[in-house]
Amino acid sequence: MNNLVIIESPFKANTIKGYLTSSYNVVACKGHLRDLPKSSLGIDIENNYQPKYITIRGKGDILTELRREAKKADRVYLATDPDREGEAIAWHLSQSLGLDPSKIKRARFNELSKPAVREAIQKAGEINMDLVDSQQARRLLDRLVGYKISPLLWKKIRSGLSAGRVQSVATRMIVDRENEIRAFKSEEYWTIDAVFTPEKGRSFKARYYGTENGRVSLANGGEAEKVLKSLEGASYFVSKVTASEKQRNPSPPFTTSLLQQEAYRKLGFQSQRTMMIAQELYEGLSLGKSGQHGLITYMRTDSVRVSDEAREAAKEYIIKNYGAEYYPETPRNYKSKSRTQDAHEAIRPVNLSFSPESVKAFLSNDQYKLYKLVWDRFLASQMASAKINGLAVVIEAVPVTGEEHPLFKASGDTIAFNGFLAAYDEAGEENEDSRNVTETKNARLPMLTEKQTVTAKSIDPAQNFTKPPQRYTEGTLVKVLEEKGIGRPSTFATTISLIISRGYVSRKNKMLVPTNLGEVTTELMLNFFEPIMDYKYTAKLENELDDIAEGDKGYISVIDEFYKQLKELLDKAEAETGEEKIKFEEQKLDFKCDKCGGDMILKRSRYGYFAGCSNYPECRNIVATDDQGNPKVKDEPVIIEGEFCPKCGGRMIKKRSRYGEYLACEKHPHECDFTKQYNMDTGIQCPECKKGTIVRKKGARSYFYGCSEYPECNFVMWYKPVADRRCPKCGGILAVKKNETVCIGKDCDFKEQNTESN
Repeated sequence: MNNLVIIESPFKANTIKGYLTSSYNVVACKGHLRDLPKSSLGIDIENNYQPKYITIRGKGDILTELRREAKKADRVYLATDPDREGEAIAWHLSQSLGLDPSKIKRARFNELSKPAVREAIQKAGEINMDLVDSQQARRLLDRLVGYKISPLLWKKIRSGLSAGRVQSVATRMIVDRENEIRAFKSEEYWTIDAVFTPEKGRSFKARYYGTENGRVSLANGGEAEKVLKSLEGASYFVSKVTASEKQRNPSPPFTTSLLQQEAYRKLGFQSQRTMMIAQELYEGLSLGKSGQHGLITYMRTDSVRVSDEAREAAKEYIIKNYGAEYYPETPRNYKSKSRTQDAHEAIRPVNLSFSPESVKAFLSNDQYKLYKLVWDRFLASQMASAKINGLAVVIEAVPVTGEEHPLFKASGDTIAFNGFLAAYDEAGEENEDSRNVTETKNARLPMLTEKQTVTAKSIDPAQNFTKPPQRYTEGTLVKVLEEKGIGRPSTFATTISLIISRGYVSRKNKMLVPTNLGEVTTELMLNFFEPIMDYKYTAKLENELDDIAEGDKGYISVIDEFYKQLKELLDKAEAETGEEKIKFEEQKLDFKCDKCGGDMILKRSRYGYFAGCSNYPECRNIVATDDQGNPKVKDEPVIIEGEFCPKCGGRMIKKRSRYGEYLACEKHPHECDFTKQYNMDTGIQCPECKKGTIVRKKGARSYFYGCSEYPECNFVMWYKPVADRRCPKCGGILAVKKNETVCIGKDCDFKEQNTESN
């Protein structure tokens, strides 16, 4: 039979082709082919909210090619991503291809491995219309909010603004936090820390707790001074020692949200960067002689479930590499939260034979870091608990005068058995307010016994002030969005990127700060659309979308209930808003206009951020900046010696765009439009034709090195050649391949580890 497999990403095609026989043709649809039109609402409200789908501009040729291939096939497998959006894409494909439904099968796989792909093809079934309806409902709800409310923002604030069912609520969350910080009133409090020394053993630190009657908070310096006076001449002894044996259990493997949070805390990756790298690891990478392989399972999931096969593989790996004592007596099973889409597993490595170190040479630095994070977390999730011996002590002061005896507390832990900590220790969160810390943590306490006397080496009072809540980082915002049930984990990265790119939020020192525009927009939305901006209502809508996915609710009824409320709010807003625009203070920058001396204002266009003069239109001066208003420094143009423009004879200079480096005439773009690709010459003679030299070229996805005499000579190499050395075995060209220097000669196996001298 002639079979056609349609996937979403073309980068997965080679990986999947390697797993199937020659009777399967694998092609990519490159995401959605149909969507609602941009020029209109695209929803027939009077006809049960029927959507009016059109082919996305630029996707016509792809659809034509897919139809041609589908007609030649005996069976068509729709193998789009295994989530609601993937299900919707599969349904759109089935509608657009115009095939007999009996000819179409839906295949779902959670990982790019030969067993998973082949099993998915064998067990291919029908499209799940409940999942399609859930995704369709989400799309229509978002369209109704965006296209119905945004015109009000244009009317009252400025054109080009947009409202969003989730993005507006996420912006509100950041604005609310900023208002909390502004309203916060710092309170004074004092702490008293003492360093005690036993007769034998190391010194340790303890914090004043209170008395035997209970905890005492020190609100000011006067109260602290009273305690210090009561301690003058006092003696100290250990009044209580409490030993404990605790078990620390590993965390479950990553979900999408947990991966974004941990990648931000440990690696400093923004959410969008994390998801982009995870997509690359999932779609598959070339691992040299091993071929093309996907390294992690599907990265959009809120399930912590792990397959029996993966659990058994982890058991074998842990016992072999760590020892039998590192595997728990009972295999670990993690329960997903209620209403979790449990169609696929947690994020884990596909094949434990591909350890991070064994594939490091084939990965970029970012890919390696994220893959190692996923690998370590998964292994740890299947390992034995860590055993920790805890020790807590109470030091009692015996004052010279007075009836009350001040108490100090200290604690310390020692790891008796590291268990899962041998593989991974998740990042902890710091305590923001030390008022609530009633004991001092020591790395390790000396051996102490009750009634044992100790000496106060030092007693140090300290004035402190309570701190306001911290602004959100991307990691903490993702955590709170998930806790409140706002949006889906797979959309968090897009939501954060959207509110930043549209100017509602900016980054300052890794913190998310609302702009003046964001605050004004949020205030307007709360004034007229408070029910839709409510956190609980947004979470309720997500639950209803889950009901649709599970077949418990029809999507028309959910949209109808939402739209009736939205229509009522819109009518009220239209009646109460006047024509006058809301004035708000735009963000002034720290530097003045170098042409007229006016204030420079941070602005945003579709090309990015820039600073514009406040005296516009009298002064049209602009300066390119980053999203925080810092001017971008222009580099001096690099002149290419011996290169001249063939059009006007001007000198050629090297420029950079978002697509990479290129050469342009020095008069570009105003007087001359000549440009050409920049191919950096390494000066190394081509080993095939002996005529040209090896130059760096820009490919579709990355740079590569090829002969300057192309197309006469087709020599290509993918790694950077070494200019000043030759292979010591055959005299051939050497190339830098990750952490190795290798010979590219076909019959030469020379390689060496890179060192500073290399």
